[in-house]
Order: sequence, then structure tokens, then C-alpha cells
Amino acid sequence: MSTIKKVQDFLSTHNIDAALVTNPDNIFYLTKFRSDPHERLLGVVIFKDHNPFIICPYMEVEDVKAIGWTHDIIGYKDTDNAFEFLDQAITERVPTFSLLAIEKEHLTVDRFEILQERFPALLFATLDNELATYRLIKDVAELDFLRKAAELADYAIEIGCSEIAEGKTELEIVQAVEQAVKQKGAEKMSFDTIIISGKKTASPHGIPSNRAIEKGDFILFDLGVVYKGYCSDITRTIAFGEPTEEKRKIYDTVQRAQQAAIDVVRPGTLAKEVDLAARSVIEEAGYGELFPHRIGHGLGISVHEYPSLTATNTLPLKEGMVFTIEPGIYDPNITGVRIEDDVVVTKNGVEVLTKYPKDLKIV
Repeated sequence: MSTIKKVQDFLSTHNIDAALVTNPDNIFYLTKFRSDPHERLLGVVIFKDHNPFIICPYMEVEDVKAIGWTHDIIGYKDTDNAFEFLDQAITERVPTFSLLAIEKEHLTVDRFEILQERFPALLFATLDNELATYRLIKDVAELDFLRKAAELADYAIEIGCSEIAEGKTELEIVQAVEQAVKQKGAEKMSFDTIIISGKKTASPHGIPSNRAIEKGDFILFDLGVVYKGYCSDITRTIAFGEPTEEKRKIYDTVQRAQQAAIDVVRPGTLAKEVDLAARSVIEEAGYGELFPHRIGHGLGISVHEYPSLTATNTLPLKEGMVFTIEPGIYDPNITGVRIEDDVVVTKNGVEVLTKYPKDLKIV
């Protein structure tokens, strides 16, 4: 069943006239058209009883055609009011328009108020949960793209390790890594690359700077690569020079916790059981308060997507789900360590997509 047809069936079941999808990742999922519209309106409108259309800046009309879109394309210029075009295109198809499904997590208040003003009697439904659920199970083609994205992430870590040298800055290593993976076929990074060192590693989302690498540092690499529209997300923590006994203990605990979480992944396992498997190892080692975040998140077109694998999520895992497993310990007085892999739930267990070695690497 096509992704558009899934939405149409949802609209028919709930007697909703149409859906307006504006999140670029969801638009890509539904249409294969990828664009960052910045402040401009980009959307796909899906009807229960009519063919869908894409509304986009006029300069992108040919790009939409190029992906094989066979339905209507509504293009507008920067001097036009995009919502007038949207209004006209919808009412031409559905004159008695009363219920619209939107993405509440993406549609801005400003745009919501514009829709209310143009359609005073219009009621709204939410489409967020349905789209998240459609994207949850990856098909064969999606898994192939995710494997390639993971392979490029492994390569990025390899390059990063080769760049480690005393006096080299975090930002210099970031530049080398990003240049190398783009030369290898990556479209872009999944998110701003994190390469941090020393006690900065105790900040889970630390920002790379001109800090120079020093002997004795742990260096944390957290990065991802986009391939054919699909993301990877990997973290490795590397020792520059011989680490202290306490740093080794922290690293060993995180490594054991991550493996414990991987080991419970199979169809039917609850999402919370993945989190708790890792958390129990970290708590038993006495570092429980230093693991402040969930074990992982869904991965696909978006680098963070449904589901959120927390200690309270009772969602059963299903074959084809892809997510990260990334426990960490962050002691601001010593170091931070995180190890992260991308995994897919298989028929009988788990496949780990990111394969860069996880035994403590000392450069």
C-alpha cells in the first residue's frame, strides 16, 4: 500500500476531508520530494476522495516533477500569498470543507491562525500519531539506505580517530571528518557533529570548540550521516593516551550496559526493557545518577523519530523497527562516556547496523 493511500484510508475511516502535511521529513516519506523550504510554505494536501497535490515555491516546481510526482503541483512566487493559493486549490476540490488533519507538532501557531482566518468554520484533527506509526516499520529499501548511512558513520569514526593528535583542536577534527564522509558519498550530516574532549565529554550535547586535544583526554564522537534521505547516529568514546583506572571503570560500565540493552532486543520486548537493561548495569556500578537520559530514540528519515525508548514506554518492539541504543555516564569531575549504535529489530532478534569496534580504543 502506498504511503499516500494509508493517509487516505485514515481520512475515510474518520470522515476527515483532507490532511495538510508540512513537516519536510513527512513530505519526503509520502512523496519522495525532499526540500528545506526555510520560511516558505511547503506542503502536500491529501484528500479522502480526490487526488493529492503539492504546494511549493514556484522555483521548486521542476524539482517536484523530477521525482516522478504525477499529481497537481501548485507553485507560487515570493510576491504571492501562498495561503491564497492553498485556499483556492483546496476549495476547488472540496467546496464544503469542514475538517482538516494537521501535524500539531510542526504547524506553527502563526500558520494555524492563518488557516483559522481563511476557514472560520474549519475544525482540526491531528495526524501526528498516524504518520509516526506509518514510519515506524522500515521496508527493505529503507533498511538498505540505513545500512549504508551506518557504514558511512563507521567510516567517520575511523577518520576521526586517525585525526587525533596532541594540539589539534576539536573543530579541526570535525572539519576533517565531515569533509571525508562527504567525499565518500554522504549527502550531509544528520545533525551538528559533536567531537568534544577532556571534561567537556561530561556534557551529553557538548559543543566542539577550539580546545586543543591533550594527552589523557577521553574524546567523544557523536555524529551521523544522511544517505538517500536516511540518517545514522553513532557515538564512540576514544582514549588519547593511557586512561586512569576510574576512567576505565566508567568506560567498562557503559560498554556492559550497552551490550545488555542490545541483548534484550527482539520482537515482543517492551521499549522500557531496553532502557532498564542498561540502566540496571549502570546503577549496580554506582553511577545511576550520572545516566540522565533515555536509552535511545527511533531513527529513519529523521535522526530523532518515534519511538522514545524510555524507562516507562510499554510499546512492544516489532520487526523492522530501527532505533539507537546509547547509554552514557557523565561525571563532570572525571569524564563522560557514551557508546551508541543503530539497531534494527529482526524476526528473531537484532541486527546492529553500526559496526565500529567498541572495546576501549587507546590512540
